[in-house]
Amino acid sequence: MPRSLHLNAFLMGVGHHEAAWRHPRTDPQRVSDVRHFVELARIAERGTLDSVFLADGLAVGPSVRHNIQAVFEPLTLLAALATATDHIGLIATVSTTYNEPFNVARKFASLDHLSGGRAGWNIVTSAQPREAWNFSLADHPAHADRYRRATEFVDVAIKLWDSWEDEALVLDTSTGVFADTDRVHEIAHTGETFAVRGPLNSPRPPQGRPLLVQAGSSADGITFAARYAEAVFTAQQTLADGQAFYARLKQATTAAGRDADLVKVLPGIAPVIGGTEAEARALADELEALIVPEHALAQLSAMTGVDLSGLPLDGPLPELPDVSAVQAHQSRYQLVVDLARREQLTLRQLIGRLGGGRGHRVVAGTPEQIADQIEVWFTEGAADGFNVMPPLLPSGLEAFVDHVVPLLRTRGLFRHEYTGRTLREHYGLPRPASRYAARELVTA
Repeated sequence: MPRSLHLNAFLMGVGHHEAAWRHPRTDPQRVSDVRHFVELARIAERGTLDSVFLADGLAVGPSVRHNIQAVFEPLTLLAALATATDHIGLIATVSTTYNEPFNVARKFASLDHLSGGRAGWNIVTSAQPREAWNFSLADHPAHADRYRRATEFVDVAIKLWDSWEDEALVLDTSTGVFADTDRVHEIAHTGETFAVRGPLNSPRPPQGRPLLVQAGSSADGITFAARYAEAVFTAQQTLADGQAFYARLKQATTAAGRDADLVKVLPGIAPVIGGTEAEARALADELEALIVPEHALAQLSAMTGVDLSGLPLDGPLPELPDVSAVQAHQSRYQLVVDLARREQLTLRQLIGRLGGGRGHRVVAGTPEQIADQIEVWFTEGAADGFNVMPPLLPSGLEAFVDHVVPLLRTRGLFRHEYTGRTLREHYGLPRPASRYAARELVTA
């Protein structure tokens, strides 16, 4: 079978550009209106996109004075979107650092049941120290410690989803038997961080377990993704960097004993679309002119872990610590440093480049030029699809669905209609069997 492109719509407020809320094509009041997100999900579904995705953080951002904040907790919002859509996948970001496996497994099982098998979990370890302060901690756990916790966390969640076998529900009204208790299992997990008896108080989800998504590209992140991830959201600025990451992740997945074709790599792309290239660049310039430097420097300071406030905007990025010393987003830190050094950007130029996608690649052009970029990365071994990040919402998503998607279909790269019901089917992934069912087969 030929490869099929995968497209995810990354929904963020009224647009991914940090100044989107100030642009006349958006209405910032809609950020707290569920009808806005219902509209976005329906636009994405009209374009037969695989899924929509919500990011999340567990603290107010570093510059709330100048930037719009996320209002809704992702799982709550996606439960609402599940009732307003029929096919689109629903991926929520949930941290393993500031949650417990039982609660997270139960919530995702609930979303999968409510949506008929469309749930996905973007697994993050959290990156900002200010998040720790909201959970009775004085310090943010170290990068490696967060990934150790995440590994055990996901192991426990998978055990819990498996704790009800598919045939556990009997529902025999004549005998009064609701469940076959031989097919409902205590997981009896005792590990370094967690002790969870189980079973989950929810039958096995329609997909067996939600689609597992990961969004880190550091060494620890790649090791984690190779073990668990079925889709990877990543950020690279150049085709060569994209190809290198793609090859590295696929090789790590194979080394971990998994089929590398079953892990989909989706770099972020922020498409600024115009009827002509000049129109697209004009829109990009309009957005960049609305950036508040104070806010942008606060964002960059949080990303690098170095206070950049007060530095001259027309000077260079100062010398920064080696990435090994960074306890936040190591891969994004390295990307930003490499971008600034490679193109010899001033701070003003750097914050302008980051304003549209926070390190993800911003492409301004016509629908044909956007489609060309997507096709090149897809066919040249840098991506299995893309995490689409429109600078303005809903207009940017509408432009992508109405003008770029048809080109991708004409080129034979993307579906014309949904052929499956679940998110796993959209991504061409199998439904995993319960580990307990597999044990029965071995002992039978």
